[in-house]
Amino acid sequence: MLSRVAQNIYWMARYIERAEDTARIINVNTNLLLDLPRNMTFGWLPLIFIVGAEKQFFEKDPNRLADESTVVKFLISDSDNPGSIISSLASARENLRTTRDTVPQEAWEQINGLYIFARDHVPTRRGRFEFLRRVIHGAQQINGMLAGSMSRTAAYDFVWLGRFLERADMTTRILDVRSANLLPRAGQPAMLKQAQEQDRTESSQTQSATVERKEQNPFESIQWMSVLKSLSAYQMYRQQVRLRVGGPDVLKFLLQDESFPRAVSFCLKQLEIYLQELPKNATPLAGIAALKQRLSAATVPDLAHEHEALHEFIDNLQIGFGELHERIAAAYFAH
Repeated sequence: MLSRVAQNIYWMARYIERAEDTARIINVNTNLLLDLPRNMTFGWLPLIFIVGAEKQFFEKDPNRLADESTVVKFLISDSDNPGSIISSLASARENLRTTRDTVPQEAWEQINGLYIFARDHVPTRRGRFEFLRRVIHGAQQINGMLAGSMSRTAAYDFVWLGRFLERADMTTRILDVRSANLLPRAGQPAMLKQAQEQDRTESSQTQSATVERKEQNPFESIQWMSVLKSLSAYQMYRQQVRLRVGGPDVLKFLLQDESFPRAVSFCLKQLEIYLQELPKNATPLAGIAALKQRLSAATVPDLAHEHEALHEFIDNLQIGFGELHERIAAAYFAH
């Protein structure tokens, strides 16, 4: 198989996954902000950090306002953002255009049609939910079409390598950014920090903080539920974990569960399976083994004790994902 063809198919899958995941987090953030009290809103800027696009977002204007309309437009249709939904679908289409004989004709038609729909139907706020739902369902149709009608050749393996690597990266990004508002920092509950600082000037500081904590707990649960829902994981979490939604359990499920398709551990297991079908796989497989070891050795309750610990752990995982991509590129795309 030509390295150019392998590279194009790999990146096509990554871009389709990226478009779907971006659509998911926009929809979930919209619903979350409706569920939370107005004084608890944490806005739209976290989405920019989830997709790792803060440099592009603030490049032209360091004081750019990160309100709903600006962030949503940047994530859906901004041509200056290579990770926007429309840019991702355009890149997926272009990567497949010259190598479309490697996938079923219906898959090419579906990708082409999804891109044209997104390009021609940039939504207003009222039509945003339906637009994003169409993008998500379109991506899932493409995945199902490839799984159901593509021969199990090397081309198929590269499709799934791209998809699961992109998926693992997005899961860790969501956990890292969302947990910043939910996990303690230096022993202090992050959600209470601002309230406690204000209470220092009041004589009833201790009593007020206690009441605030009781009032905030239900909303903390709602935010952890939003983390699960952004990955379509809520129902499976309730089936498998059978506990109330809480930070340590959510982290353990999305990092270490080996049966849920968007958990990091599951993604690494699938990457290993598809790499084993390819030649010259020793170096990439060694990279996966190191990541699996790091993940399985992690004690999640310790990571949930303080966000800085989780951030450092996830940062190391993401560096490992980058190195794994480089190993795959060196083995298969550099010829």
